[in-house]
Amino acid sequence: MGRGTWSWIVPDGLWEIAEPLIPPSRVRAQGGGTPDTPDETLFAAIVYVLVSGCAWRALPPCFVSKSTAHRRFLIWSRARVWGRLHEEILHRLDDAGLLDLSRAVLDSAHVRAKKGGELTGPSPVDRGKPGSKMHVLSDANGLPLLVGVTAANTHDSLALKPMITGHQTRHDPHRGRHFKPGRLHADKAYDVPHLRKWLRGKRIGVRIARKGIESSERLGRRRWVIERTMSWLTGYRRLNHRYERHPRNYLAFLGLAAAICCYKRLVRLTT
Repeated sequence: MGRGTWSWIVPDGLWEIAEPLIPPSRVRAQGGGTPDTPDETLFAAIVYVLVSGCAWRALPPCFVSKSTAHRRFLIWSRARVWGRLHEEILHRLDDAGLLDLSRAVLDSAHVRAKKGGELTGPSPVDRGKPGSKMHVLSDANGLPLLVGVTAANTHDSLALKPMITGHQTRHDPHRGRHFKPGRLHADKAYDVPHLRKWLRGKRIGVRIARKGIESSERLGRRRWVIERTMSWLTGYRRLNHRYERHPRNYLAFLGLAAAICCYKRLVRLTT
């Protein structure tokens, strides 16, 4: 089938950003077999799985090869295509002055792990069933800056350092770019003295609700954006539950969803 049968699933212009990041596919031997599926079609198939939440075997016929789409997803995930795509779109948002790093907001959400696997554990909010947590760091407007995955029984506070460190290492040495939030907003789950000290050592202001002292509702005036971000991400149905045994593959879908969220904001605010 032609491109028009699936082009609606990929936002206009997103493939043009993603294409240079795609590693070259292996050259197939001449003769026999089926024709190679274009990378653009495979990219659309992966986005379709993310958006619809369908199994790979349930991909519509217009995507040609279900097994090829799954295999290419694994290859591109190992090549960090989705994280690099997210970074490239963040750079474009920054160039347009659309990133607000006066403060960053950190939070997590539980997802049930249907098939178990690495980085899963008994969920304290789901009757001990196997699950994971998605961690999201956003800018002041709720744009996802960095995403991560841990087991469901991992305390939220343990993700703070990796998320902040991972965010600050995202820079472009050719343009002198460096992302550093002015302040960090988070709820009481992150109220740990050594984390406050660590953040101050990084010259990042601390706006974390204090247990038994400070109401989370008061700080909620700044933190509500992260709830909206979580809603954006879980709108991609593949993220509602974790079906991937390997956490890298779930993180790949999460990174692609974050990239699309950022890209939609870029297009809306620059056109």
